[in-house]
Amino acid sequence: MTVELVRASAHDADVLFAARVSTLGEQTLAHAPEANEPGGVEAEHKRDRGLINYLMQGRHGSPFEHNSMTFYVRAPIFVFREFMRHRIASYNEESGRYRELGPVFYVPASDRHLVQVGKPGAYDFLPGSAEQTALVQQQTRAAAIHAYESYQRMLEAGIAREVARIVLPLNIYSSMYVTMNARALMNFLSLRTKREGTQFPSFPQREIEMCAEQMEEHFRTLMPLTYDAFNANGRVAP
Repeated sequence: MTVELVRASAHDADVLFAARVSTLGEQTLAHAPEANEPGGVEAEHKRDRGLINYLMQGRHGSPFEHNSMTFYVRAPIFVFREFMRHRIASYNEESGRYRELGPVFYVPASDRHLVQVGKPGAYDFLPGSAEQTALVQQQTRAAAIHAYESYQRMLEAGIAREVARIVLPLNIYSSMYVTMNARALMNFLSLRTKREGTQFPSFPQREIEMCAEQMEEHFRTLMPLTYDAFNANGRVAP
């Protein structure tokens, strides 16, 4: 799974200015950390961290919406179908109507857990046997090759791309742009990563979790105070 940060306007300061406008109004336009305040920049940093944690703890969510992150994601189409269940982002995906799709398909690696145990909503996945792993990889490759050959035969016969593509399986790779704010991203991460000690445990499919982990690393770098507060409060989106 490939995730790249295309552009971002996302800083902890965005949260702070949005939160303080309710009490400072237009004064927020001139507000900035002052080194000559009591305690200097260190005291300001402590107040900022405290305010962000207060907002997160009390689930005052709107201050976390005044920022933006755009990611380029390359992943199998079945992963995108899971992404788009989150109606808290903007998406633009590569189109199989307008361009010929390349023969790039996802085949689970040998370390991908294959055996599902447990009940709906609380599954665990365990490693498969060597035989199961070989079966998954062989059958996945065979199905992809057969489907792509059918796709090519139709294109060569003059069939429209939007018709020929219907035979392609969900493990073919696609690409898209995803844009969301920090509040939406925290909601996404709370559902698409599995972490010990979270307030509401989630059990995501591993392939979308691989994307979420890369997005989380960008979030951690861009907004460290917000990220720390998110984790400190059980990874619950405000």
